[in-house]
Amino acid sequence: MPMPIPQLAYDTTTAPVTGQGLIYDETQVEEILAGPVKDILQDTPGTDELEELLASVVSTEFEQGGLSELLADHTVPNNWRVGEAIAEAFVAGKGSCIFPWPTGRDLKNPNASPAGCDLTGFQPVDDEELPHRFAFGEVKTSEHNQSPPSVMTSLGNQLHGLRDNRQVKNALCRYLGHHAIRADWEPMFKSATKRYLSSNSTDVAVYGVLVRDIAPDASDISARVVSLAANCPAHTDIEMYALYLPVNAISTLSERAQAAMQEAS
Repeated sequence: MPMPIPQLAYDTTTAPVTGQGLIYDETQVEEILAGPVKDILQDTPGTDELEELLASVVSTEFEQGGLSELLADHTVPNNWRVGEAIAEAFVAGKGSCIFPWPTGRDLKNPNASPAGCDLTGFQPVDDEELPHRFAFGEVKTSEHNQSPPSVMTSLGNQLHGLRDNRQVKNALCRYLGHHAIRADWEPMFKSATKRYLSSNSTDVAVYGVLVRDIAPDASDISARVVSLAANCPAHTDIEMYALYLPVNAISTLSERAQAAMQEAS
């Protein structure tokens, strides 16, 4: 299910960096939680792959029951995790991006916070020979009433790292590479790596997403957009968005996401 189309609250674009504030109303939030966010949180493709892999080891009804329990993820998503899923669904739709290895799969403790870049994947480009490049994104969910919120300091630093720090980007390339071996998206990884290496590590798409639940305010992202636009490498595309949910909606995201998942099961 695609993301609903938001209302434009403001545009702080400073070439070459895109900057926009977008509003989702209550009905749209319900659609998002019951659709793309539910799919991301449940990681349906990953569960299906595991079930297919383990089908041959199950030979009794007792073992089938155990397998069903093994595959069931009863983790309660935090509000920030739901906010991150909203941002992931938004970026996937806005940039036609593909994030084939969810960070949640790397958690040995499902209640822990994942380390590293929030979104790591690929974006299609208009090139028949090398049709994909890397897409990296950072997300912050904030309930603070101030504008800009305090999380913008760390979000800005992270985005500058994705723009300028080759060591940061190299680590993300290796991370995806380990998972790409023999995966059906291995060709995407090879294409993105070729573009990355041929451009002196600059041919990447970078996304910054701030999820808020207060009235829109352009100062939330405007200063960071200007900062990222200065000396931006020619092959690096950067987009920053503030997604505004209804007032005080963030504190309810976990409960509402759980309800949406239970209703679908």
